[in-house]
Amino acid sequence: MADKKLGFGLMRLPMIDENTVNIEEVSAMVDEFMARGFTYFDTAWMYCNFKSEDAVKEALVKRHPRDSFTLTTKLHGGFINSLEDRDKIFNEQLRKTGAEFFDYYLLHDIGEDHYKKYTELDCFSWIMEKKEQGLVKHIGFSYHDNAELLDRVLTEHPEMEFVQLQINYLDWESVGVQSRKCYEVAVKHGKKVIVMEPVKGGTLAKVPEPVEDMFQNYDSSMSVPSWAIRFAASLDNVFIVLSGMSTMEQLKDNTDYMKDFKPLTEEEKQMVLKAADMINANIAIPCTGCAYCVEGCPMKIDIPKCFSLFNADKQEVKEKGWTPQGEYYDRMIQTRGKASDCIACGQCESICPQHLPIIRNLQEVAEYFGK
Repeated sequence: MADKKLGFGLMRLPMIDENTVNIEEVSAMVDEFMARGFTYFDTAWMYCNFKSEDAVKEALVKRHPRDSFTLTTKLHGGFINSLEDRDKIFNEQLRKTGAEFFDYYLLHDIGEDHYKKYTELDCFSWIMEKKEQGLVKHIGFSYHDNAELLDRVLTEHPEMEFVQLQINYLDWESVGVQSRKCYEVAVKHGKKVIVMEPVKGGTLAKVPEPVEDMFQNYDSSMSVPSWAIRFAASLDNVFIVLSGMSTMEQLKDNTDYMKDFKPLTEEEKQMVLKAADMINANIAIPCTGCAYCVEGCPMKIDIPKCFSLFNADKQEVKEKGWTPQGEYYDRMIQTRGKASDCIACGQCESICPQHLPIIRNLQEVAEYFGK
């Protein structure tokens, strides 16, 4: 596993236009990243409008010895519909990157839906074969769903060496995303963890002013996003924290404080969790997640999860573009009722200790995630 805990996420690269990666700029960033002693690069089939893997070849593989860097890519369930599609995409990924082999290879974005597809298309045996052939060194998967399903996947597939999880201090206790619970499942199964979304796509780089002041008063030399990345990197089972760096400025800041990484002290950890509470104090629906409303709901709607995912998505910075909460919501309603299924019986409102207007809030969630 990699020595330094920061990985270069190649999902939000500098672009000339929507179909053209700025190779010159990416090459300079790659060189700087490696000059500072970092080696881990993470891409995927569809990143940067399917151009990220091509950029890897031009900016990294052609310009640096293969044994000087670590390269990760992924097979996404949304692009395979047959056994043949697996090799078709994998072989194209080898061609596009020019990498000869992948150090880490993931089944991408496992949730209830993709787990079913990966199982039907025998992708777990398939990825094991790639490892046996030497085309892949380490195998695992990325994950966006609840802790219960993660426990099932890792129980059924102990051959998976690691799992990539969405972990950040804002989602740590989230009812919808379940960062802490998923991390604890990975630890229980003895799996190493790669962290994605440590800064929530920039959300935790632009925190409310009181939170920024708290961080600055504690240590003015540390940037706001550094607290988010160090929070994730301080977890014992985490071996890489991915940062989707799109400017040289971001790269230099990240590598400055991760070069000689020091885990958060207990005092710093408590301050970061306090920051999460401060940010969450201004959430759209102030649900505490007590779940008193869930058991008696005739439509089987997981009301706290609906509200948690809605709140998390409303906190995202607009510049981010795609956000994962809609995907969590779509997966949740495969086994639970949709927010739009509410029949306004009022059972939930009669029992809610916060006296929330749940019926109206569910209508808002239904409209939001129904777009």
